[in-house]
Amino acid sequence: MTTTTEPVSDETEPRRSWLKEHSELGVSVLLLVLGVLVLTDALTMDVDIAQRGPVGPRTVPIVVGAGLLVIAALLAVDVLRGGRGEAESGEDVDLSEPADWRTVLLLAGVFLATAVLIDPLGFPLAGALLFWGAAFALGSRRYDRDPLIAAALSLLTYVVFNNLLGVPLPGGPLMGVL
Repeated sequence: MTTTTEPVSDETEPRRSWLKEHSELGVSVLLLVLGVLVLTDALTMDVDIAQRGPVGPRTVPIVVGAGLLVIAALLAVDVLRGGRGEAESGEDVDLSEPADWRTVLLLAGVFLATAVLIDPLGFPLAGALLFWGAAFALGSRRYDRDPLIAAALSLLTYVVFNNLLGVPLPGGPLMGVL
């Protein structure tokens, strides 16, 4: 028993070619869906009139959602008029080389450790481990300088978010000191 495969009909070939040439429309559709989702969420948000100031909690999501819709429309018009995205020429990546999985796994481990340690150690210590671990994973081997920079970045981030912006971060054992 022999099986034969039917050749692709001449009608589907132009459609595939058109879709391949206009694949950026998928990004436009994604932006449209995200914009509708953000606007729907913002407009159905329950806001007590007494709680809001001159700019309420709906303002930013409405602006972002409307911006997503405008960008989706502009991108769709550009693609349909023949616009094509250019490949990045500035990347210095050799695609024939395998991925550096050691770096990826080290970074993932550092992020996971930070998520686990942020409650017991607090942000200043967990953040310092995050910054130092990321620098180490990305190739820095300055053991005299990197921990000091990591500690300074972490403390600065903690002070800016906790004290200046009013976003509470866990202080951990340093809570009384900071």
